[in-house]
Amino acid sequence: MSINATLIIQMIVFAILVWFTMRFVWPPLTAALDERAKKIADGLSAADKAKSDLAAANQRVEQQLSAARDDAAKRLADAERLAQQMIEEAKSRASDEGSKIIAAAKAEAEQEAVKAREVLREQVAGLAVKGAEAILRREVNASVHAELLSRLKTEL
Repeated sequence: MSINATLIIQMIVFAILVWFTMRFVWPPLTAALDERAKKIADGLSAADKAKSDLAAANQRVEQQLSAARDDAAKRLADAERLAQQMIEEAKSRASDEGSKIIAAAKAEAEQEAVKAREVLREQVAGLAVKGAEAILRREVNASVHAELLSRLKTEL
């Protein structure tokens, strides 16, 4: 065989191999590569969509957290205001009660003072009567009267 015939046979075999490869091997390979590229593209688009969804969810969470913080601050301020109001009301009631107690104590002290004065008047009247009785029983003598009056004075 000559080099030319071998070269032609090799070219024919190569052409048959190229035709066979293009006809039966190449289409499944390109289909597999296209499918793989499509899956990768779908995965990337899903990742991008998930990333944007995550960003939107984070933004919603931040808004909700901000709203919750504002609500909590508002409720805390309301609670503090209510507590302050309750304290003021309690102080006012305590002041009123204190005033009532003081007024009652003053009235009671006044009554006790009136009772004490009354008792003293009764005792003074009794002593005066005793003194007058003692004076009338004895003879009328200025020195004796002065002595009785001084004793009466010390008893008062």
